[in-house]
Amino acid sequence: MRSARHSTGRLATVGLFGLLAMVGAMFALAGGAGAQTRDVVVFAAASLKNALDDASAAWTRETGKRVTVSYAASNVLAKQIEAGAPADLFFSADLDWMDYAASRGLIKPESRVSLLGNSLVLIAPKGSPIQVALRPGIDLASILGSNRLAMGHVDAVPAGKYGRAALESLGAWAGVKDKVAQADNVRAALLLVSRGEAPLGIVYKTDAVADPNVSIVATFPEESHPPIVYPVTLTTDSTHPDAAAFLAFLRTEKARPFFDRQGFTVVGKAASGS
Repeated sequence: MRSARHSTGRLATVGLFGLLAMVGAMFALAGGAGAQTRDVVVFAAASLKNALDDASAAWTRETGKRVTVSYAASNVLAKQIEAGAPADLFFSADLDWMDYAASRGLIKPESRVSLLGNSLVLIAPKGSPIQVALRPGIDLASILGSNRLAMGHVDAVPAGKYGRAALESLGAWAGVKDKVAQADNVRAALLLVSRGEAPLGIVYKTDAVADPNVSIVATFPEESHPPIVYPVTLTTDSTHPDAAAFLAFLRTEKARPFFDRQGFTVVGKAASGS
């Protein structure tokens, strides 16, 4: 697993707590992996938490079957699956890490579907007076001053990769690259802004919607970064009899409101019988 690499001691606590939570989740999942009645286990990008928690609860109410979801950055989840972690589904926040899993034979390609889209936004703590127009040539470094910009790890975490691409497109990356507080996942970056530990952060629109303590300052132009696509699939090692049924449920009109409510764009075609 990746260790936290934040620029200050206080900022590092977010990554540390996230890592400890993830380790605990892994032990819990591994403990039930061999049981005939174990839950369907989903490894999902951290930005999916609110929507997927609601969708999972609805599926449980409808079927009586249970789902356990382990949330982390997509890069961490892909590496865990590669290491043999007991996941039935992998729900990534970008195509790159799904392609990584596919190239290593970790997924069932016939089950893969690009289900969701998202937007990339600049956020500030609720009530912040900061105003930013995200256009080419923006001097984001001057706006930050001596403060830091919260983002996911820019070389691995999907939201961080999208964020870096957007800043590069706008000509702002060179000025802020030494001011970035890199978090282990997008929800950790969100938390830094929500707590007021960073005056600005780059997250998905859906993350901003989920936290009442932040406000959206501006939305990055779609053309400034690669399309944000969330693919989901069954893993190669999954033998759970209900895994395919849960994946099918996520593609139905019954599940769509949970994603719509959080600000996702549903791009995958609804499954038949929905």
